[in-house]
Amino acid sequence: MIFIIDSPNLREHADIVKDMFRLRKRVFADRLGWDVQISQGMERDRFDDLDPAHVVSVDDEGRVVGCMRLLQTTGPHMLSDVFSSILDGEPPLRSATCWEATRFCVDTERLVSGRARNSIAYVTSEVMIDAFEFAMSAGVTDAVAVIDPVMDRVLKRSGNAPHGYVGTPKPMGKVTALAALMDCSEERVNRIRDFAGIYHDVTQPQTVIA
Repeated sequence: MIFIIDSPNLREHADIVKDMFRLRKRVFADRLGWDVQISQGMERDRFDDLDPAHVVSVDDEGRVVGCMRLLQTTGPHMLSDVFSSILDGEPPLRSATCWEATRFCVDTERLVSGRARNSIAYVTSEVMIDAFEFAMSAGVTDAVAVIDPVMDRVLKRSGNAPHGYVGTPKPMGKVTALAALMDCSEERVNRIRDFAGIYHDVTQPQTVIA
């Protein structure tokens, strides 16, 4: 199930948010070797203080197994302030209708291969579907995501291929970082749904407390 967690309901879902930060630490610090801020076993940065929206996948046991952060590009964001070398000196994206999608990750230790509900592919698609649908409901038309080549291949295989890139790839930790552009559209969501076989509403009703 998917939770959309932002400033209005952040306190309500405090335990989920902490579990999300722990997952981010295991992925970005331990597995990818990125130079990120770790405190009390959690990865959290200054962009988490800018009221982003978190798209969080929770399994049937209540454990966070996937997440993504959505942040407006009109203010500070990672592509402009952290990954600016990707832009090769070009100005960063600034638009009220373009969000930045970062910190996407899934729990490869808890999830399995294949396409079952508890699989990496299913959770990846579930998070993507809800992120795009949530963005469209807010009037957002485009997204930029800082990803690595592995994620780029995942997007292309799952009907979610970027329609373009910004700047050029740059080394980042143990991987290479690149900035991918994607439109927030019904066509894109439908391609992901067809790939994953997900046709139901993936968003958990916000009246339900985990």
